[in-house]
Amino acid sequence: MTTLILLAIMAYFLPSIIGLNKRHAAGIFLLNFFLGWTFIGWIVALLWACTSDVPPRVPAPVVSSYVMAVPSGAGNYCSRCGNIRFPSARFCSVCGSPS
Repeated sequence: MTTLILLAIMAYFLPSIIGLNKRHAAGIFLLNFFLGWTFIGWIVALLWACTSDVPPRVPAPVVSSYVMAVPSGAGNYCSRCGNIRFPSARFCSVCGSPS
């Protein structure tokens, strides 16, 4: 009898067990705990636990479209992106195009 109760508890918390190492493990547990008694809540928690963790998006650095004023002789401009490129540089530091 005790084994049957233990198996029922483990089956009830199966979504929480599967999602233990997920980024939203607390949300999965709370959904499973409070709405797991409804079959739909248990299924939603199980599907949430089985989805893959998507890494957070890191925004790409914004490349400015304006060109700063530079005294004459201090550098030249990249032919690809238009940003300042110093004469001694072999590659543009913004877009990476060769000189």
